Amino acid sequence: MIAVIQRVKSSSVKVEDKIVGQIKQGLNILLGVKKGDTKEDIQKLVNKIVNLRIFQDENDKMNLSLLDVQGEALIISQFTLAGNIKKGRRPSFDASENPQIANEYYEEFKVTVANQGIKVQSGVFGAYMDVSIQNDGPVTFIIDSKELN
Repeated sequence: MIAVIQRVKSSSVKVEDKIVGQIKQGLNILLGVKKGDTKEDIQKLVNKIVNLRIFQDENDKMNLSLLDVQGEALIISQFTLAGNIKKGRRPSFDASENPQIANEYYEEFKVTVANQGIKVQSGVFGAYMDVSIQNDGPVTFIIDSKELN
């Protein structure tokens, strides 16, 4: 499971010109589910994201987590994160999980984040979405659950 997390001052997502998710300070999380991912990957990834110290403290040091700042999370499914661009000019999405399982894991990921006490908003799985992000920093990280302990 792959996540691209961006520290934001605000973020929103529209589907068919209607805002379906919107947050203030927190994280914009793009989530890609790959074949072979398990529910353990969800737990590892959520634990890392909500506890990652990437928000500024009173001394301007990245020393606070999403939990510490009581930030919000906008979680958006993005199967293209599992794309392979090593060969040719068109990405291959063979590593992307089938949509039914990917959606199940996406929904469980959102619930798991919310269960940590984080206000969660989201996009619509499989929809064409227009995402607006007001970056804070910018601070962006790519996290692969398979690389976490």
